[in-house]
Amino acid sequence: MPNNPDACHPSNNKDIKFLEIRHLNGPNIWTYYPVLEAIVDIGDLEDFPSHTIPGFYERLSSWMPSLIEHRCSYEERGGFLRRVQEGTWPCHILEHVTLELQNMAGMHGGFGRARETSVRGVYKVVVSAWHAEIATNALFSARELVLAAMGFDACEPYDVQGAVERLRDMVDSLWLGPSTACIVDAAAARNIPAIRLLSKGNLVQLGQGARSRHIWTAETDRTPAIAESISRDKELTKTLLRACGVPVPEGRMVVSPEDAWQAALAIGLPVVVKPCDGNHGRGVFIELRQRDEVESAYAVALQEGSGVLVERYIPGTEHRLLVVGGKLVAATRGDAVSVFGNGISTIAELIDVQINADPRRGTTEDHPLNIIRLDSAAQMEIVHQGYTPDSVVPFGIEVLIQRNGNHAFDVTDDVHPSTAQIAALAARIVGLDIAGIDLVVGDVSRPLAEQGGAIVEVNAGPSLLMHIKPAVGKARPVGEAIVDHLFPNQDHGRIPIVGITGSHGKTTVARLVARLLTLSGKRTGLACSSGLYLDHKPIDRSDSANWQSAQRILINRTVEAAVFENGFDTILQQGLAYDSCQIGIVTNVEPSLHYGRHDIESPKQVFTVLRTQVDVVTPTAAAKDDVLEGVSLPIGAAILNAGDAMLIEMADLCHGEVIYFSCDPKLPAVNAHRKRGTGPTGKKRAVIIRNGKIVLADGLEETSLIKLAELQPAVGDRAVQEIEYVLAAVAAAWALGIPLDLIRMAVETFEFGQESNSFKYLRISEKQKI
Repeated sequence: MPNNPDACHPSNNKDIKFLEIRHLNGPNIWTYYPVLEAIVDIGDLEDFPSHTIPGFYERLSSWMPSLIEHRCSYEERGGFLRRVQEGTWPCHILEHVTLELQNMAGMHGGFGRARETSVRGVYKVVVSAWHAEIATNALFSARELVLAAMGFDACEPYDVQGAVERLRDMVDSLWLGPSTACIVDAAAARNIPAIRLLSKGNLVQLGQGARSRHIWTAETDRTPAIAESISRDKELTKTLLRACGVPVPEGRMVVSPEDAWQAALAIGLPVVVKPCDGNHGRGVFIELRQRDEVESAYAVALQEGSGVLVERYIPGTEHRLLVVGGKLVAATRGDAVSVFGNGISTIAELIDVQINADPRRGTTEDHPLNIIRLDSAAQMEIVHQGYTPDSVVPFGIEVLIQRNGNHAFDVTDDVHPSTAQIAALAARIVGLDIAGIDLVVGDVSRPLAEQGGAIVEVNAGPSLLMHIKPAVGKARPVGEAIVDHLFPNQDHGRIPIVGITGSHGKTTVARLVARLLTLSGKRTGLACSSGLYLDHKPIDRSDSANWQSAQRILINRTVEAAVFENGFDTILQQGLAYDSCQIGIVTNVEPSLHYGRHDIESPKQVFTVLRTQVDVVTPTAAAKDDVLEGVSLPIGAAILNAGDAMLIEMADLCHGEVIYFSCDPKLPAVNAHRKRGTGPTGKKRAVIIRNGKIVLADGLEETSLIKLAELQPAVGDRAVQEIEYVLAAVAAAWALGIPLDLIRMAVETFEFGQESNSFKYLRISEKQKI
């Protein structure tokens, strides 16, 4: 059956229609991770739960037997299929099938929800979506599969394998490769955020703003372009290594088949012929002794590179040593691949039966060994032994097919310390922070000098897959080694982030917090409704309170602190641009302002959206270093309006400190909070108004900050609201550890106005600037 959304349409409006599909890029109302949210209309299928459709369970479970692993609400293996047998609705099934199709294609993620809306037959279906395009295609394929399994229009069996293959092709072309993914996963384990800088490819930013680093597969922003160029020039690499006493094979560049043979005679047979700048072992011919072999190898090697090298053959096995930051972190051994004659089959047939039938061999990253193909190098190796691929070899006779196959046999623990030092020296000479050192030696556990071993290549951007998934031996934590190299001393790569949401007042608070951070000496990015700013300078004057603008701030490598306004609709439709923040502010909640859009009809729904900002406040939003020079970094804090009952309830959800603000110092929530338990400062904090002054309350102790009369006047009946905005910003600055004198000066000279206004600051004399 053709796999397209219109291939099978059940009659009588028994259809599954997508009314809207959106990708929530970050933390959202459903989960902390990216998801796809689809508004789905199932029409008449609302009257057809799964147990009422003859044969549905049998078709679904036979087409996708792996669904038995979905535990669902029963929290046990087979739980979801049990729900299908007992009766569940199409959108719930669509959710699970979409997730399983992604899992089968290599995009792992288990979060899913199917929830009714206020309209009968219309649901919200939510599934994990690390890549929007891949998840969307999985969703459409799941729709086709579910409709086919219902069988209302006698559709043919659904081609599950074909759908998975198409998704897997998308994963291969659009998602991170295994080397990049292992580094990103290691960063996540260290609580270091990752931002993919291209929708296709492996360019990734680890960390945020000025504290970020870039990786591209196994290269980093510490990998010099000169070093990479040197490593590609194998003759230059050997010259530099030889000059520093690193053992390398003799050899030289050659310009013709005849010159290659003359070089071989001068060096001494046998020799190796290879491209001067090739990779992945293509066009490399080993242990050549005859003129015709050398000249034939020259022609093939020239096709794989811009020139050809002839060098002395080093007896032994090729090894790949991975050096990161001057240290050996992993090593693998290549493996000779042979077949044994049976007196019946040709060599080509024996390769398929004796080698390629190994389940460890394949073309995906799940296979640690490659398929052996009869390329020019393999054919020359066979001819070298007096056979052709069509030869029938006598019983028991071994025929070598490939001298150095996959480097998929871990030998990290066997490497002699002196050899590890030589490999690290080679990487340093070339100038690579991450290097794959190709070493030929008989026994890697013995010193090179006593057995004539040598380094034959130094490679930039080495593949990590052989170390992540070796065919034999232990997987090595190479991703962790690279992350530790880029972020030493448990650095988390995060900048201070302040996120602000609420029903109103967000822009004013965001502007004032950004001003405080800028005056404290941090180069501060601000994305809010009035525009995108870097320090005081406007970068974009259009509405920038959205995910895309926040990303622009986070990838700016000059930014040292960030302030983001997050509107209700932005959280609902896009998600947050950051996984955690140091400060989360909720100014107030007026539920009626948010009704009538996106199926929002109750205070509980409004609460669920706005709590997202509080959910991402965490004690681990940043680690041990300073936010401001000389000031210890406090744990995360939620800044909440104590005059709002919904926000008082929200306080219990915060993983960090809670700081209340209120114009009324006698509110029960404020007094109870100040008396309750102990906080990070030893007491519970609040920012209040008492006797016409802004007061910082730390437990029962109070410190006056500034008189209200000294502030720039607020506008008419907005005075109370404007003062609350000041209190929220002051609380954020206090939580950030900004000195009180600086806070006082910043709020004293801040000019209030409409939220849509651009920055308006009173002039500050040079003496006042800090």
